[in-house]
Amino acid sequence: MSRNSILVPGVSRFSRTAIYRKKGLFKREKYSVAAPAKEVAADKTVEVKGAKNGGKRTVPAAKASRFYPAEDVPVPKMSRKTVKTAPLRGSISAGSVVILLAGRHRGKRVVVLKQLDSGLLLVTGPFRVNGVPIRRVDQAYVIATSTKIEIPEVDAKFNDAYFKKSKDTKEKEFLAKKESKVATSASKVEDQKQVDKVILEAIAKTPFLRQYLAAKFSLSKGQFPHDMKF
Repeated sequence: MSRNSILVPGVSRFSRTAIYRKKGLFKREKYSVAAPAKEVAADKTVEVKGAKNGGKRTVPAAKASRFYPAEDVPVPKMSRKTVKTAPLRGSISAGSVVILLAGRHRGKRVVVLKQLDSGLLLVTGPFRVNGVPIRRVDQAYVIATSTKIEIPEVDAKFNDAYFKKSKDTKEKEFLAKKESKVATSASKVEDQKQVDKVILEAIAKTPFLRQYLAAKFSLSKGQFPHDMKF
């Protein structure tokens, strides 16, 4: 039985997009095999008549076109720019307290652990204080404060590959979100506990710093962030 019935000639009940979704075609992997490139000689040798012409001559294999476009065809400009890691802002360093401006944890104060090779900041709440786990944040979306704590060097295993997820994991999390909350792996929970333990020891040395990190940043009427000293 056809999934799509015809209402009137030329008009179907469901659109192409609806049928694409009903058949689940988006789940199928698309395979494409590139045709092998054929090696074509740029030049060819032809015989030339006449005793004084040498007998043979090398000419282009493809003859140039007799016609050319009436208007100049725009040619994309070659860019010599390379993607470089964004340098760390002078107001941010390991142990600095920053305020998140975007994401689900916006408005919360977090501690910077280090800068990753990708240029992103590795931050944490810590989790036991304000619920922010170890995560990556772009330094363009944080406000640096003058508050800073002394923390030891972070383990080298916390890099960009630490946050990378396989394709199977992404699909499982996507399906699990519809049913229930996605459980965090036991290894990452243990890593969070170890990092929190070190940071909480450093926070305990400064009075009221724990309460400062737990408080959420907000602005009241008449307050302007560009006039504030953080």
